[in-house]
Amino acid sequence: MRATRFGNPDEIGRVLSARERRPLVRGDGRLLIIAADHPARGALGVGNDPMAMANRYDLLRRLIVALSRPGVDGVLGTPDIIEDLAILGALDGKVAVGSMNRGGLRGSVFEMDDRFTGFDIDSLVRARLDAAKLLVRISLEDAGTVRTLEETAKAVTDSAHAKVPILLEPFMSDWVNGRVVNDLSTSAVISSVAIASGLGGTSAYSWLKLPVVKDMERVMEAATLPTLLLGGDAGDDPGETFASWEAALSLPGVHGLVVGRTLLYPAADDVATAVDTAVSLVHGS
Repeated sequence: MRATRFGNPDEIGRVLSARERRPLVRGDGRLLIIAADHPARGALGVGNDPMAMANRYDLLRRLIVALSRPGVDGVLGTPDIIEDLAILGALDGKVAVGSMNRGGLRGSVFEMDDRFTGFDIDSLVRARLDAAKLLVRISLEDAGTVRTLEETAKAVTDSAHAKVPILLEPFMSDWVNGRVVNDLSTSAVISSVAIASGLGGTSAYSWLKLPVVKDMERVMEAATLPTLLLGGDAGDDPGETFASWEAALSLPGVHGLVVGRTLLYPAADDVATAVDTAVSLVHGS
């Protein structure tokens, strides 16, 4: 990778152009996407290790293990991650989802300002990626939210014009003791769904990426857009996390999972086994 980036950067575009693509949805209509766009927002921590994702070679190794497992459909990443995986030949036959807005850096005074600093729709199309993803944090106490909503609406409209599916990850959020906290109550998630669903000139290519919360049945009754579940962190009980995913995956409108650190940095540090468990939940044994 270093040699390609240093001596032949044009090769990156060629590899992306030549990679084997697949339909976004096929077979059983379900998707398991591995998320790896956290580092570009300065979010490197996993559990008690604040720098767990800092070693790029270790992260790529874990991603390659995950992508090699049968039933894993693709990966979500920023341009640097997507390009590294393309150079390594790990994207052939996989769905590649480009992450768009990483400007709200973890822990910054401007964290709520989720401006677009990664892929835009034009660069995503040029790279021949399969879908886009963006974060929509909504604070009723922060005037900067309206800019995020405006830019998100433009991205949704642009993606539909290019016929690129776009995953919207909405949260009702606010500042609590100097940090941004997402409200994971059922009513707040429902409100975020209602707001995100109406963004853009058309929702024809819009999908939702939602956390698993209490009363997910009510959450899914608030939306008609195709939905993938946000894995989040496993916490102290991975078994409980997997059980909550399994229950939510049975709901109408839910088409799979987008999971990152829980599978890439599992408690037992066995990426393959953690990924295989998620595959069994999404695609069946």
